[in-house]
Amino acid sequence: MGDFWSTTILNYFIALGVVLGGTLLGGIGAFFGNEPPMYAMLKLSEQLKIWALVAALGGTFDTIKSFEVHILGGHLHQVFQQLVFILSAFFGAHVGTVLIRWLIQGDW
Repeated sequence: MGDFWSTTILNYFIALGVVLGGTLLGGIGAFFGNEPPMYAMLKLSEQLKIWALVAALGGTFDTIKSFEVHILGGHLHQVFQQLVFILSAFFGAHVGTVLIRWLIQGDW
């Protein structure tokens, strides 16, 4: 069971890191590209959510294949674990977006 929780926590922080890192570096790039960094960062944080999920889960095809194998095999415990991994990555990406909104002080 320890592997389950470590993977869940790892998925959360990978998704969080993708959103925060990509958005902050994208904001620096927007600054050097003579664009308003705050607007670019808000837009990037929303766009990077799906990629954070994909990065945290190691590719969506593996997760979908796992659903198929475990549902057809009757291993619903494994399906529940995959759902928890997906939710963990989603919450990590969402928290990253909320932190970026907080950092730039509101909606742009």
